[in-house]
Amino acid sequence: MGTLGKRVRPSRSPWVRIPHPPPMTDEQAMELALDQARAAQQAGDIPVGAVVLIDGEVIGTGRNERHLSGDPTAHAEVMALRAAAGHIGDWHLDKATLVVTLEPCPMCAGAIVNARIARVVFGAHDPKAGAAGTHYMIPADPRLNHQAEVVSGVMGDVCAQLLTDFFTDLRS
Repeated sequence: MGTLGKRVRPSRSPWVRIPHPPPMTDEQAMELALDQARAAQQAGDIPVGAVVLIDGEVIGTGRNERHLSGDPTAHAEVMALRAAAGHIGDWHLDKATLVVTLEPCPMCAGAIVNARIARVVFGAHDPKAGAAGTHYMIPADPRLNHQAEVVSGVMGDVCAQLLTDFFTDLRS
């Protein structure tokens, strides 16, 4: 284990605190989500990926596995939320940020609310099923028992192009 964030005592000076590295940016986290999306594509599934972070540390990853598993709930967000809850041993993810390459659908937006996610960051808007700003705003709906901050369009062009290329290849 390194010394980042730990107190160390140099030989000739008083105790000093070495700072933690800065938290991960939304773009850096989206790159990790894109890695998950590309892995889904390699496995023959729709390229959507997600990561869950707390204080800049990845605690869960997920990618679409619907076609691979035959499970209609195996969306990237749900898989990442399951992994994160398993990692911390609790379904309350109220300090977490979910980063996903595609705007969450209504099912995933409901899972975000139920998991008490603090912040949602997504890349491409989903004109057919978007439920975090396009058609609905489920994660931030004040009528629900929990609201999440929503940040949209982070690396949206890159995320959208990955999906466009996948479906173009699929149709040809």
